Amino acid sequence: MGTLSKGGRITREILDEELERLRASWSTAAEKTDSEATLASVLGPKALEQLDLFDRLQLAAVIGVCRECATLSEAGRELFGSTREKRKVRNDADRLRKYLARFGLDWQTCCSGVS
Repeated sequence: MGTLSKGGRITREILDEELERLRASWSTAAEKTDSEATLASVLGPKALEQLDLFDRLQLAAVIGVCRECATLSEAGRELFGSTREKRKVRNDADRLRKYLARFGLDWQTCCSGVS
């Protein structure tokens, strides 16, 4: 900070900006670590390595919702709340079951964290 600051002096403003930047990067890293750990506990490290970043982010969010809900149906309603009204058949639990199956998961595995 001293090298990059004007006149080589670290002011309170420079310190506050640096602290804010560091806190933001730490929280992002912690969130990524949490989601990666969640996915690894459910899928296993080998399967996790084979997922694209897009699938990792989406699946981590889905698992987070599932773990907050008491049932598969409740999680399905939470996840598909907007699109369910546009469908003829509104079986959100079945949609969620099929989504999880794409990754070799089921409700029990998803919520217990055992691969």
